[in-house]
Amino acid sequence: MTISSSLNASVAGLNANASRLAAISDNIANSSTSGYRRVETSFDSLVVRGNSGNYAAGGVRSTTERLINQGGSLATTENPTDLAVRGRGFIPVAESSEVAIANGRPQMLLTTTGSFRTDADGRLATASGLTLLGWPAGPDGTVPPFPRDTSDGLVPVQVNVNQLTGEPTTALTLGVNLPATDTEAGASGDPHVLSIEYFDNLGRSETINASFTPQPPATGTSNMWTMTLRDSASGGAVIGEYQLEFDDSRAAGGTLLNVTSLSGGPYDPTTGRLIATVDGGPVEVNIGRPGTAEGLTQLSDSFAPLSISKDGSPVGTMVSVEVDENGFVHATFDTGVTRTIFQVPLVDLPNPNGMVALDRQTYRPSIDSGSFFLWDAGAGPTGDLVSFARQESATDVARELTDMIQTQRAYSSNARVIQTVDEMLQETTNIIR
Repeated sequence: MTISSSLNASVAGLNANASRLAAISDNIANSSTSGYRRVETSFDSLVVRGNSGNYAAGGVRSTTERLINQGGSLATTENPTDLAVRGRGFIPVAESSEVAIANGRPQMLLTTTGSFRTDADGRLATASGLTLLGWPAGPDGTVPPFPRDTSDGLVPVQVNVNQLTGEPTTALTLGVNLPATDTEAGASGDPHVLSIEYFDNLGRSETINASFTPQPPATGTSNMWTMTLRDSASGGAVIGEYQLEFDDSRAAGGTLLNVTSLSGGPYDPTTGRLIATVDGGPVEVNIGRPGTAEGLTQLSDSFAPLSISKDGSPVGTMVSVEVDENGFVHATFDTGVTRTIFQVPLVDLPNPNGMVALDRQTYRPSIDSGSFFLWDAGAGPTGDLVSFARQESATDVARELTDMIQTQRAYSSNARVIQTVDEMLQETTNIIR
């Protein structure tokens, strides 16, 4: 019984060390594989209860585990859509073949890095056949709320390079100084005209013509102006007329005192904005709040458009795409405009090592890994996304070679025990002779 248990224990030792050698060989073979997670083998002893006074060898059992939560270092690249997770979390991807079939929603897989480039359909995918998933942004560049405990809202990140786009103007800010001398008695009363470009709903350039007409009194100074707004897209029709009164006190001289709406949208003194409705819709015009130096002022003797700003953009062509550390995919157009088109979340699980490992450094959530949650990159327990980067293999070749030497010695020792048991059994057989 004791001799045969020694034989069985040594055979178990051979099998266990063979399993460890297989894991070591896999780790070394993938030492240059981006995003690879090393496999670790651990041994557990088996105890067999023998008869009183006799010891029976139980042997050993090996267990392998892929350390998915232990990643490699980051290496920089030259591709803006090379992505790597820095810290905790996983990037959601799907099989490109499933995405191409478009038969329902593709199954979400998880990875920590990938070299994504646009395919024939404009989707960001790797050469190995993984398509990046994310939440689509709305036309205004904001990402609506999606459920975080399911992958139902995720769609393939599609980048239509050479796509034409334009954004209408919805807000203007006027920083203009009006000459105080024009509201003095005896002034000519000639208007000052300012043309302000805006973009309509089709990306065309239109103009709001603003004229500032002083109201000089018979004597003294009035500090009063009439501002008239005309829209070129409406044939030069008046879309708003306002009476402006400026303060000439020592504390707030030159700032707006009061704005009266003669026609057009109302003026809100708490925000300093008024609504001018052009042919394509309303435009918010900021002329400044009363008592502040922002917007319109009346100082000195010169008409000076100091700061004119607006949102919106003309029609432009998409020229590049980048992903920021929070997972937002930004498209840049040749007009200099940048728009958010997608958001890539980071997926976190209670036990990443419990996921099912698949080909191409991808993983599938399982019962052992726990329920997943989709976080904004850089929020909660997750790390952030790094573009222009790939995550290197987690294999330490020096460590693997050291483990291989130990495994080889252990395997040889177990083989030696088998040889010794064979010799002892041979001696037992010779007793009969």
